[in-house]
Amino acid sequence: MQPWDYIQIGDKVLKDMDRLVAFREGLTTWSKWIQSNIDPTTSKVFFQGISPTHYKGEEWKEPKATCKGQTEPIKGSVYPAGLPPAATVVKEVLAKMSTEAVTLLDITTLSQLRKDGHPSRYGGIRGKGNIDCSHWCLAGVPDTWNEILNAILVANSV
Repeated sequence: MQPWDYIQIGDKVLKDMDRLVAFREGLTTWSKWIQSNIDPTTSKVFFQGISPTHYKGEEWKEPKATCKGQTEPIKGSVYPAGLPPAATVVKEVLAKMSTEAVTLLDITTLSQLRKDGHPSRYGGIRGKGNIDCSHWCLAGVPDTWNEILNAILVANSV
C-alpha cells in the first residue's frame, strides 16, 4: 500500500520514493535535529524501535499463516526471518549520532516473537474479514514495551 505519492526533500519533490530510503532520510533529519537541539546532560530522548507486522507466516515457518487466529508466541528467542530492514536503518542512523542523547527501546525482536499479540479477528474492515497485523491491541506486547521504558527510567534515576 502507498499512503503518499510525493515526498519533498529540501526544494526537491520526488514521486514514488522507496519507502525505506524515505524512512532513512526522515530519521537522519530527526537525528540531526536531536544533536543540534538536545543537551544530553539535561535531557534524554527515547526512540522506540520498529513494531513488526505478522502478515507473512513464512517468516516464522508457517507458509499459509498470518496473525489471524494465532494463539501462541513463536517458540524460542530468535525470529526465523531476522530483523525487518527498517530496524537496521534505525540502528545505523542512531550509531552515526555523535551524542549520547538517544536511548533505543529495541522492541523489535520481542514483538516479532508475539505473532499472537495482534487483534486478529477484531481488526480490519468490518464485514470484509481483513486482518490488521500492524496494531497491538491485546494486552501483553505494548505492556512489555512500557515495562522496558520504566526499567530504564528507574535504573537511570538511582
